[in-house]
Parts: sequence; C-alpha cells; structure tokens
Amino acid sequence: MAKIRVTKRFHFEMAHTLHEYDGLCRNIHGHSYNLEVTLAGEPRNQPGHPKDGMVMDFADLKHLVKSEIVNRFDHSLMVNKLVPEEQTELLRKTSERIILVDFQPTTENIVSYIAEILQEKLPPDVSLFSIRLFETVTAFAEWFAEDNQ
Repeated sequence: MAKIRVTKRFHFEMAHTLHEYDGLCRNIHGHSYNLEVTLAGEPRNQPGHPKDGMVMDFADLKHLVKSEIVNRFDHSLMVNKLVPEEQTELLRKTSERIILVDFQPTTENIVSYIAEILQEKLPPDVSLFSIRLFETVTAFAEWFAEDNQ
C-alpha cells in the first residue's frame, strides 16, 4: 500500500524571552504561533473498520496535539532555566503559566522540543514526518524526521 502524509494545523499564543540575547527578543514578548504537524504511514486497509482508509484519524491527532502541546503552551511564558531563580520567582508573581526549559526558547528549539514530545505519543504504525512552527506570518522553523535520524 502507498505511504501517505497527513497534516493538521494548530494555533496557540505564547510568550518567551531569550536569555542573554543581544537584541530586542531578550525582553518578554509574545507570538501567535501556527503549528503544522505532518505524519506518515500507510492508510489502514480493513474494510468495515471505523478507521479504514486513515493513516491516523484527524480527530485523534487533534486530541493528541491539543492535549500535549496547545493546551500546555497556549497563553504561557516559556523561559530558559538559566534565568536567575529570583527573576523566575518574580515572573511567577504575575504569571501562573510558566514553562521552564533546558534550552533557549527560540523557534528552532521549540520545534525540536515539540517533535520530542509527539514522537513518544504516536501509535507505533504512524511516524512523525515533519513539524513546521510559524513564529510570525513570515518566519518559521521546520523539523524533519529524515534530518534527525
């Protein structure tokens, strides 16, 4: 059977700050992120099965990405753990949704982080092909499985 790619788009709002960056992005600021998740696999060939003809049910993909990524990231502030603890504590006084990460929260690193999260949650017969994360309407980062094997 043919290998097929399926893609679903998502949207979330998130703020971040780039620790020790030498430009404006060292300040807390937000983006309207658009996320595209592309899976690869063979469509199920089981006539009569409710998922016949699907690589993965779009409803199942939506539930997975919303629960693991969108609901967690939306209206949060992503901060590098290198930010001094006293500054992080001050941020916690004004924001209850802070995500501390072990990396500089650039779009490049965030897209890789999303790939790590999703790869662990996918069914065994479906693979993550690519992720595209738009930070703005004109700027995005992409992750491809073939580049990361």
